Amino acid sequence: MGVSVVNMQEAVDRITQWIKRREPNYVIAVPAHCIVECLRDERLRKVYNRAGMVTADGRPIAWIVQLWGDRRAQQVRGSDLMLEVCKRSVNQGYRHFLYGGWPPSVVEALAIKLRKRFPGIQIVGSHAPPFRPLTPEEDAEVVDKINAVRPDIVWIGLGAAKEEFWAESHVSRLVAPVLIGVGAAFDFHSGRKLQAPRWMIRAGLEWFFRILTEPRRLGPRYLKDNPVFMWNILLQMLGREPRPL
Repeated sequence: MGVSVVNMQEAVDRITQWIKRREPNYVIAVPAHCIVECLRDERLRKVYNRAGMVTADGRPIAWIVQLWGDRRAQQVRGSDLMLEVCKRSVNQGYRHFLYGGWPPSVVEALAIKLRKRFPGIQIVGSHAPPFRPLTPEEDAEVVDKINAVRPDIVWIGLGAAKEEFWAESHVSRLVAPVLIGVGAAFDFHSGRKLQAPRWMIRAGLEWFFRILTEPRRLGPRYLKDNPVFMWNILLQMLGREPRPL
């Protein structure tokens, strides 16, 4: 699967151009865990490869892109991208819709925090869907709710795989030109969960911080998938076929 060679400035500029041109696209910030999932799931890999932009959410991914692609490539975390786009959007007058977060108080707190951090930001709506799959009727209601307020950007915080599939299946149904999956950013920016210190992020140790803060939920994921990720990087360096394991 492809990872876009971009830095933060280029990523925000690209999103800005899509909005100006009203060009439908979705953006995904990919961690190592999701690259491993793409090895296992061809449908998910196709969703990633159809995205308008896939940014390196994890520092190790950015290092690898720099090694094999372009030195200007940087880590562009979903949570950081959200803040940068929101900052620029105040002067541009972009309209935002927040889709995701659970319980509903998370997305409500997120909207309050963003309005306080970026005075003048236009958050025109929000919706916290249940964990279960929506019925076709419920999904149609969500689409109508979003389209009614005519956002420029829909931020998606449904968690790994769910938000990717949702973005791909809704990009042609929504009036918003840009859909952006930002993973745990809803929890981080609402204050529900702690982010890793910047020194750990720069050192490529954010995954370790998240294991320490959520060992039961994230420990098995990282301890299982990180070795698979590194093994497949080695295979790619040797010109061998990937092995999902």
